[in-house]
Amino acid sequence: MFKMFITFICSFVFLGCAKHYAPLPTVEKVDLNRYLGTWYEIARYDHSFEKGCTNVSATYALNDDGSINVLNQCTKEDGTHKEAKGIAYAVDATNSKLRVSFFRPFYGNYWVLMLDENYTYALIGEPSREYLWILSRSKNIDEVTKRQILNKAAECNYDTSKLLWVKQE
Repeated sequence: MFKMFITFICSFVFLGCAKHYAPLPTVEKVDLNRYLGTWYEIARYDHSFEKGCTNVSATYALNDDGSINVLNQCTKEDGTHKEAKGIAYAVDATNSKLRVSFFRPFYGNYWVLMLDENYTYALIGEPSREYLWILSRSKNIDEVTKRQILNKAAECNYDTSKLLWVKQE
């Protein structure tokens, strides 16, 4: 009986402390062929695997089996080049929710939250709101576009003050 009580209390504490968000809306549909190619990272939430990175880009290429090759590249603070190769696949027919892995068998969520009709910029996130990226086909974005993206991120319950703006040369 005591073990059941402890289990109940622990479950209550852990579940009660977890952040609960409204469902995260993604774009209706992503045309993967239009999404392929190189994207530049404009801003991101800081995290260990990109610590100190500038000139960050991600290049996506379609494999014969429908999966996507991912090549992330950056320049470290000491001037060295760093790259990470991964693989991604769409979770459903919308292609707006992907699973990405750089260390198989571990996969993370990559959800397209905003994508302009010309595929020139995108807002990428995931349900826990721990990761966020602003991507663009060019190395910078104009202020109007930036404001639209930040508004969308805030609507999705992201803290935009946590964004790290990436140096692109």
